[in-house]
Amino acid sequence: MGAAEHRRRLVSLAYPVYFELLAGVTAGIINMVWVARLGGSAVAAVAVATNVENLLLGVILVAGSGTTVLVARARGAGDPAAMGSAVRGGWVLWALVTPVVAIGGYLCREPLAHLVLGGSGGDSLTLATGYFSIALPGIAVFFATNVVDGILKGAGDTRTPMKLAILANGLILGLDPLFILGFDLGVRGAAIATVLGRTVALICGFVALHRNGVLRQAAQAAPYRAGSLSADARKTAATGLPMSADFVARMAGALALVAVVARIGVSEVAAYGIATKAMYVATMAFYAVRQAAAIRTAHLLGAGRDERRAIGRQVLLVAGSLGFAALLILLAAGPWIMWVFGSEGEVAEAGALYLRCLGPYLVLLACFIALGGVFEGSGGSAALARITVCGTALQLALAYSLSGWGLPGICLAMALAMALQCAAIARMYRRTEHPTVTGDDDSRLKIGDARPDSPSSGNRRA
Repeated sequence: MGAAEHRRRLVSLAYPVYFELLAGVTAGIINMVWVARLGGSAVAAVAVATNVENLLLGVILVAGSGTTVLVARARGAGDPAAMGSAVRGGWVLWALVTPVVAIGGYLCREPLAHLVLGGSGGDSLTLATGYFSIALPGIAVFFATNVVDGILKGAGDTRTPMKLAILANGLILGLDPLFILGFDLGVRGAAIATVLGRTVALICGFVALHRNGVLRQAAQAAPYRAGSLSADARKTAATGLPMSADFVARMAGALALVAVVARIGVSEVAAYGIATKAMYVATMAFYAVRQAAAIRTAHLLGAGRDERRAIGRQVLLVAGSLGFAALLILLAAGPWIMWVFGSEGEVAEAGALYLRCLGPYLVLLACFIALGGVFEGSGGSAALARITVCGTALQLALAYSLSGWGLPGICLAMALAMALQCAAIARMYRRTEHPTVTGDDDSRLKIGDARPDSPSSGNRRA
């Protein structure tokens, strides 16, 4: 298969994922815009609550990402039984994880609000607790949507999750003023609007799954056997856990870096916070390419075709181009970006300097994140997670040492740590010759057993 075809398929899979991820960030922004009318305490409460939700996303990635890879692999192999196993595994993990987070979070909503607000009291604490009382039970809908999206993406459909995310945001945009101001529910109204919007989108997602035929295939693939559900869940967890760990480690590293930046000054902390949010617009594109690479790789390996090297080259080309474009935009528009986010004075100057120094790191980050999709799709994500954890620890140590140089020193530390991570993943990439797709012992798939020329695999489009 030619390079152009790989590149075309990667782009067609990635761009809907990008807009889906962008829509997810927009939901929090919509809530903050409407609650801004209630004062600074309300904005602070919603801001910290949505940050908690972003962190909780890493929990359900075990089910969502694992399901995506296993469904794509089964689809490539033309194996309805494996498809059924992958779908069941995702939902079993959802059923195990959701009560712990939803019920446990609700019961601990006030201590959690204390924790994320730094133990401070006042109106923000009361408002955050009120938001959590709605949002944490409603996390069940958010988690279920992630599993639905994972199934659809594994089946090669990345456009429907994008449409569902846009639908949810449109509903939140319309419901927010009604519940926040019209019904005078304040911050709780923002949480209610968010849960309702996502619930409607989830229902539409189940309709899409029914039309897609994935659930029907899963239900008809094989009769239920005692113990099969636990085995299915283990397969999905073994596949998705490293991806979840990778995401959580990177999120935790970004939060820990705030403490290092705080040694420089208050203005620098504010500038770092604003610039990081602006940077998400670029990094979401890198993660979109990563998901596309994982889907493409898993599908072809399931069909018995090891094209990881070819896919990796195209991934680096696409992601590297995106990273270089981000570098140029930040160099040219750093001050304007800070102005758009409402900063001025010392904060704006520090943020513009940080954004202009960030370019080399973003190019390296784009290549590392996107190429990681090849390993996620082929069962090598455990090693990838180890690289991320070690790289994050190194980044924090270097940042602490170079913080005397101000924000440029922080950027240098980030770039150096990412360069070493890229060197490690490049070494892994050069060794991709004999594929072994790993999961649980009983879920190991030997690629040589699949026949690329069989009607169920070789003639099926990825």
